[in-house]
Amino acid sequence: MLAMFKSIPTHMDYKGQKLAEQIFQGIILVSAVIGFVYGLFIQQFGWTVYIMLAGFTVSCLLTLPPWPMYRKNPLSWQPAVPETSGEIRDKPQESQSQKKKKHK
Repeated sequence: MLAMFKSIPTHMDYKGQKLAEQIFQGIILVSAVIGFVYGLFIQQFGWTVYIMLAGFTVSCLLTLPPWPMYRKNPLSWQPAVPETSGEIRDKPQESQSQKKKKHK
């Protein structure tokens, strides 16, 4: 059963994140305007809140799961550089002239 959950993709690329954010904000904005106008028209603030919650739920269902439309532009990573055991990767040494200069 655990293998089934590991097969579900959980990543989103950067363009997909931007798209998801735009969709989320658009749905929230549209539902807020519709909810405000409808609540004002029927003079019931509760309907404004219900419509906002419905918009929030729809936007969460559309943007939180990593749908395939959010994974169309994967990053191409550079290959890993093999590390050799004899090589020491310390900071570069300062030149002797820089070490001798001291401020008084």
